[in-house]
Amino acid sequence: MKTEDQYLKYVRWEQEDRLYVGYCPDLFPFGGVCHGKTEKEAYATLCDLVRVEVKDLKKAGNELPIPSTRPMRDAVPA
Repeated sequence: MKTEDQYLKYVRWEQEDRLYVGYCPDLFPFGGVCHGKTEKEAYATLCDLVRVEVKDLKKAGNELPIPSTRPMRDAVPA
């Protein structure tokens, strides 16, 4: 397993923006970090961002956040 695989990544449709938005709460707790016209596009971009963030944190000698976000059934967006 690659280090970035331990972090929950998800994409959801945002009606207001009319785009798919990608999230990784453990690394980017401030909200959506990318978007795309399709789920695949948004997810691919999100995976790239997570990979770069993990690499940059390691390179800077910073500790990686402990993965704590887990998928839940019937989760309701805030």
